[in-house]
Formats: sequence, C-alpha cells, structure tokens
Amino acid sequence: MTSLRPSDLAREHGLSAQAVRNYERDGFLPPAERTDSGYRLYTEVHAAALRAFLALVPAYGHATGGRIMRALHGGALDDALTLIDRGHGGLLRDRETLEAVRDALDRLTAERAGPTEAREATRPGTHRTWTVGELARHLGVTPATLRKWEEAGVLAPARDPATGYRVFRADDVRDAELAHLLRRGGHPLDHIATVVRRIRTAGGADALAASLGDWQRKLTARGVAMLHAATHVSHYLTLLDLPTPPSHTSVPSPAGPQHA
Repeated sequence: MTSLRPSDLAREHGLSAQAVRNYERDGFLPPAERTDSGYRLYTEVHAAALRAFLALVPAYGHATGGRIMRALHGGALDDALTLIDRGHGGLLRDRETLEAVRDALDRLTAERAGPTEAREATRPGTHRTWTVGELARHLGVTPATLRKWEEAGVLAPARDPATGYRVFRADDVRDAELAHLLRRGGHPLDHIATVVRRIRTAGGADALAASLGDWQRKLTARGVAMLHAATHVSHYLTLLDLPTPPSHTSVPSPAGPQHA
C-alpha cells in the first residue's frame, strides 16, 4: 500500500500538515505507523478517513463529526450510526419547525388583517401593556395557561416594578398569539418555545418572515451535506475491518418469482 506524508493528505483539502497531525491526535484519523526516525506514514485508508471527517463537519458539526470518527475507530459502529441518526432527527425537527413558523405567521397575519382595536394594540411599537387577565381574555385562555407558557419559555413578560405583576407588551402579545395558534395546531410547548425564540432572535415576525428563505436554504444545504457525508463514510467503512451484521434482505428479481 502506498505510503503518504501528512503534506500529501493536507494538499487535497488546502490544509496544513499540522492540521492533519492534529486530526490524528484527536482520533479523527486512525493511528499512523511510524518510520524508524519517527515520521508518520499514512495510507489511502487515512486519506479516506480525512475525506469522511471533513464531509461530516458541514453535515453534523465539528464535535459530532469527530465523535462519529472516534466511534468508528473504536469499533463502535452502532454508536456512530446513532450519532448520525440523531443528526437526521434534528434536521427533521428543524424542517417541521420551519413549516410551523410559516403556517403560524401566515395565520397570524390573516387574523391581524382587520383594524380592530385589539389588533391595533398588539402591533409592534405600540406602548400599551396588558395584564395577564387581559391577555388571557384576548386569547380565550386562562391566566394559568399563560403562566404555564411562561414556565416553558414561550413567554417572557416583564414585571411591574411597583406591584410585581406581569405586564405584557406588544411583542409579548405577538408571542402569545403565535403560541395560541401553534397549540391549536397540536404543537408541544417545547416546540413552540423554539419557534418563539426564532422570532425574538430575528427581531420580530416581519424580520423572521423575511429570513425564512435563508433558513430554508441552510436546511437544504445541511441535507445535501448529509448525503455527501454518507457517501464518504460508506466508502470508508469498506476499508475498515468492522464486524457488521449479515443482511437478510432479499431483492426480488425484476422478472418476478421463478417457479421450477
């Protein structure tokens, strides 16, 4: 098998030779053999490992990509596959969150289309504050429900410095209306809290609506990166001597079952 130097592996990816040595040190590459003088000798197996790790990073992140490679090098194939499964599960949850945000924003916009006094009072920039009882009546829920949403991180009202009572401003009312829509759609509170945090981080519903396209593109890029990583990891697995369970799946003949 052809011997490769760290610089040979590094050159393909625009890395430094030290970066390759660091990846080996961290377990992302299998240990290299050494010459009598101490120089590392890499092989095509190491080159495939490096390709697999670098493909995993944009798909699952540097830390998880490293854990996957270390699991493979430790012979823990199922542990590596579990990490990959979790990554796919996280991407699916993000896609579901994106669709929930789109749906909720569309419905919230539609419900606010009419110029009623209540809707005018909840527009961003409005200075009116709401008590927990007023907001509960506005939504048709109980004050206890709003307090439960606050405990789950969905709402974050301020407190009146004089009384200590909760006060809800326009952004809080927007979050509560969005939560109400999502709850009616059957979404759990932890999911709703994620959606609301997205809106707060974006700077409001309008800003979030404008960023949905970018959010979608990032999810698509992650999905494509996962496919790309799967190709490299699958190839790398063929080079490793890992025990794998036998396949019991039979593929039917295109011509259908054959009878004697």
